Amino acid sequence: MAYKIGVIGDKDSVMPFKLFGFDVVYAISAKQVRESIESMAKNNFGVIFITEDASEQAVETIERYKSEVTPAIILIPSHSGTKGIGLKEIQDNVERAIGQNIL
Repeated sequence: MAYKIGVIGDKDSVMPFKLFGFDVVYAISAKQVRESIESMAKNNFGVIFITEDASEQAVETIERYKSEVTPAIILIPSHSGTKGIGLKEIQDNVERAIGQNIL
């Protein structure tokens, strides 16, 4: 089964992902972000990239999918820079998997 890849965030941050053939959703409000995540999760998306700014508006929704195999929700920086949230998530996942932070 082939999974799709989606990207959620503000237009300036996610527009370049269209060049790679990813499904892109411009979402600004908390409702748009939550609905986009739910829609992608139901429609066979294996990976959802979401900007750190957008992720702050849908914390509960993202938390619900953390224990699921798919979709993997990966936080990425927006065009205005990183807030360190995505890197912290990766460090926490590595530490949980290995037992120590090797990053």
